[in-house]
Amino acid sequence: MAESSAPSGWAGGTFGAVAECVLAPNASPMTLEGTNTWVMRDPGSSRSVVVDPGPPDEGHLAAVAAAAGDVTVVLLTHHHLDHAEAARAFAERVGCGVRALDPAYRLGSEGLGEGDVVAVGDLEVHVVATPGHSSDSLSFVVPSERTVLTGDTVLGRGTTVVAHPDGELGAYLASLDRLHALAEAHEITAIWPGHGPVIESALPVLDHYISHRRERLEQVREALRTLAVPLSAASGSPGLPHRVVEIVYADVDPVLWPAAELSVRAQLSYLASR
Repeated sequence: MAESSAPSGWAGGTFGAVAECVLAPNASPMTLEGTNTWVMRDPGSSRSVVVDPGPPDEGHLAAVAAAAGDVTVVLLTHHHLDHAEAARAFAERVGCGVRALDPAYRLGSEGLGEGDVVAVGDLEVHVVATPGHSSDSLSFVVPSERTVLTGDTVLGRGTTVVAHPDGELGAYLASLDRLHALAEAHEITAIWPGHGPVIESALPVLDHYISHRRERLEQVREALRTLAVPLSAASGSPGLPHRVVEIVYADVDPVLWPAAELSVRAQLSYLASR
């Protein structure tokens, strides 16, 4: 879910020694060119891991199945439909389970959460809890590639929406700090996002994401001063989020304002709790 909709020519492809990105045909202002479905396998193995099968489009699912071959497991970064809607149908098609943090999206008995390691052949995928965009958002670190699959937590272009009320800004800021620490420690150098192009240099993008959120918070504070609304009342006025969007997101395409309003609601809730 993006706050930037300008096209980039992104079409997926092969990355590193283990990954292929199959781009779903669900382009929109919120999904950029579409959902990135990631197929990963150890080069010495025929077995694969599929991350975020995406929407229930037959052509897309056939392309993912062709790229994936023998699928061991489907993993979900989070429950939003543009990532997860086809997960069960795809898993049943290829004969595997679905692992997710949200039990409603699992197929089989295994869940997925912080600290889990999914190993298929010599490929290891380390699960890092990164809530904030949604309450169940996970990121997947691939140590052999020093990369991280971020779902919607970090996008390949633009910035993401904190999907209030399920999403929560304090948790999101903590998740960005956690990813930033991994990048500073050189445990990750690249980002394979859920939408938009691959990011080859993780650290400057994470720096931008963190500073952008802080700047937006200050802009929201200033908007509240302009509107003469005290912080203590910021989360209790039904029409206030839209009025703040008109001020703070004036430079954003109005087609994205409904999504921006979700982020503003998260910002107001965060400020009111401080």
